[in-house]
Amino acid sequence: MATYGERFMRIIIFFDLPTLTKEDRRSASRFRNCLVKDGYHMLQLSVYARLCKGQDTVEKFEKRLKTYIPRRGSVRVLIVTEKQYASMKILISAQKKQEKVASEQLVLL
Repeated sequence: MATYGERFMRIIIFFDLPTLTKEDRRSASRFRNCLVKDGYHMLQLSVYARLCKGQDTVEKFEKRLKTYIPRRGSVRVLIVTEKQYASMKILISAQKKQEKVASEQLVLL
């Protein structure tokens, strides 16, 4: 059984970035590209998530995230356990094929 430090967790990033000027759009695009390069996947337009193994890994990615946050806008971080993440429900009239609640990544132990 995994100890607390080895628990799988999700980092969920919520952001609202301005896109009025060309520089704002570039900044927002750079931020999204950095998230993708760092292993995050898009849940919806301004919400990205990433799977981490243990609190140490979560802290590493939080620290890395702080290095590429844009100067303008708002970025929020929420950390949840994999069990909490798996209990997420999608409340829409009809679920689309590409929408998945469970992890798209396979975890081999």
